[in-house]
Amino acid sequence: MQLVTEDNITALAEQRWATAKDPRTALLMTALVRHLHDFAREVRLTEAEWMAAVQWLTATGQISDEKREEFILASDVLGLSMLVVQMNHRFEEGATPATVLGPFHIDGSPELGFGGDMSDDVDGTPLYFTGTVRSLDGTPVAGAVLDVWQADAEGAYEAQLDVDEARLRAKYHAEPDGTYCVRTITPKGYSIPMDGPVGALIGQTGISHFRPAHVHFLLTAEGFEPLITHLFEEGAEYLDSDVVFGTKQELVVSFEQHAPGPTPDGGSSAVPWVLAVYDFVLQPCAPQ
Repeated sequence: MQLVTEDNITALAEQRWATAKDPRTALLMTALVRHLHDFAREVRLTEAEWMAAVQWLTATGQISDEKREEFILASDVLGLSMLVVQMNHRFEEGATPATVLGPFHIDGSPELGFGGDMSDDVDGTPLYFTGTVRSLDGTPVAGAVLDVWQADAEGAYEAQLDVDEARLRAKYHAEPDGTYCVRTITPKGYSIPMDGPVGALIGQTGISHFRPAHVHFLLTAEGFEPLITHLFEEGAEYLDSDVVFGTKQELVVSFEQHAPGPTPDGGSSAVPWVLAVYDFVLQPCAPQ
């Protein structure tokens, strides 16, 4: 019989988890055991702290549902989400960089035509995003799908509200020449949800709990790597302190103020509006 001691517990646990039938699972779990044990030893983890961590994880699961992903939020504020994104999306120079998905994406957004208004009477200054979707070599990517979503002027996403229809989210398709046009409202910087376990933890620190003004984009096209990214307003607050580490200089865009008049969708606005021009550059899939 091999008795368990403080010195051999890690090796014994690794041996057990190394029996996983899938080699990748065995690698992941043995490394997880090793690093967890190293962490506990480094900080001399107390039983009270261990229990507090278990309760925090329990509460994080309990507050999560089909619309609220508190564990994703936890990963975001710890910087883990952006680390994983950057390790797995090492695009070539010139390609639009990826950022975090965030906890508020909802599948199945309605499809709108060129310049369709996804704000649908939500209060805010009209904002038009326009530009092209192209490959690294400059070739237009016709038919690329742009899945777009954002928070309202109060910083709330549909997933945070009790609504029964799509709100500030839609899908658009690039034209044959790669051009696209999205109509929405100007975003505002906002606080991440502070009413849950992640907010409670952030509240014990000096960390800013705000995100800079941005709009989310998920682009897909046959033959290209999916692109999950944001576009940020140039000069917005919190660009340098984004709580989820998502800001990249290449994604900061000028928001140009325009007087009432013609708009990029071929129509006209009776009120002042804002224009943001951005060309998305997609990374072709690697040859199989």
